[in-house]
Amino acid sequence: MQIQDCAKTQLPAISDAMLMQQTLGGDEHAFETLVQRYSATLFNFICRFLGDYDQASDILQQVFVQLYVSLSNLHTNKPLKAWLFQVARNRCLDELRRKHTHAIHFSELEATTGEDELSLLAAIADTLPLPEEVAERHDLQACLQQAIQELPPKYRSVVLLRYVSQLSYAEIGQALQMPEATAKTYFQRAKPLLRATLSSLLQVETPRRSA
Repeated sequence: MQIQDCAKTQLPAISDAMLMQQTLGGDEHAFETLVQRYSATLFNFICRFLGDYDQASDILQQVFVQLYVSLSNLHTNKPLKAWLFQVARNRCLDELRRKHTHAIHFSELEATTGEDELSLLAAIADTLPLPEEVAERHDLQACLQQAIQELPPKYRSVVLLRYVSQLSYAEIGQALQMPEATAKTYFQRAKPLLRATLSSLLQVETPRRSA
């Protein structure tokens, strides 16, 4: 009986476009629904890009403020999700110009995103003879963080959007205002750069731990 009652209360999700229209009509609850819908995934992306919880919280607020003031100029027939990630990414880049640091969780690097791909960790390290002691999660995570930091910003954004925010290449293209094929090309080009940097970092790390 409880399951039936619960099922009856589940209503179809209102589209972003409808919520935007309702917000423009003065419905504050509609905007709150948009905020709730995207807060977690945006914060996850921003926090890992910057590696700073407080800064991520501030930027998340800035993103939604920009959404609110831009609603009348947005096209409701275009994906809001891509627009939000574009704004978040631009805010992060502004912040990184002042503070060049970000973090990413090992579990996110280890996870796959479908489309017959290896995890980022497997894709980077597949040709490296990793000593067992160097491949410990703590050390490898630190090396991966540094390797990602050294990527050119356009590649770094694609890697983070792909593995942290779990966006498809089509969504990444929309967020970064580039063709889907370009997003995929950037991702593929980032792999050897990450692999080379990681290889260099691990060669430094191995003697240090052996000493």
